[in-house]
Amino acid sequence: MELLYFGHSHISRSADRKLAAQGLGRAHHRALYFIARKPGLTVSELLSLLAITKQSLGRVLNDLTERGLVEARPGERDRRQRLLTLTGAGAAMESELFDDIRERMSAAYVAAGQNAVAGFWAVLEGLIPAEARGQVISLRD
Repeated sequence: MELLYFGHSHISRSADRKLAAQGLGRAHHRALYFIARKPGLTVSELLSLLAITKQSLGRVLNDLTERGLVEARPGERDRRQRLLTLTGAGAAMESELFDDIRERMSAAYVAAGQNAVAGFWAVLEGLIPAEARGQVISLRD
């Protein structure tokens, strides 16, 4: 557990500092990350992914929209839906935040070797309940 906690803490520090300098936090980072992975994500899908309250997500999305990082447009079939996409500025910010994490993860993967990485992925996938795995897999498309 300590390895998971401290590993996550260390790979997140750079992003946390950059976010804090702009008055943003990890919830903003997670929202940017998932919207970048799946442009056109609905608010309800994002709510499910983040597992936070509707009120908390509303604050996060308002912050990101007001800063010109996220756009919400009505759904094509259901106009009540709000489809979320990153603006150019939002994509640039998300990329900058994720690049630091990707570099640290890549260095750790290289140091550990392919067999260790495969085992690590198997452990992480095993931590996700079977009923939630489809949601994770859908982000890979």
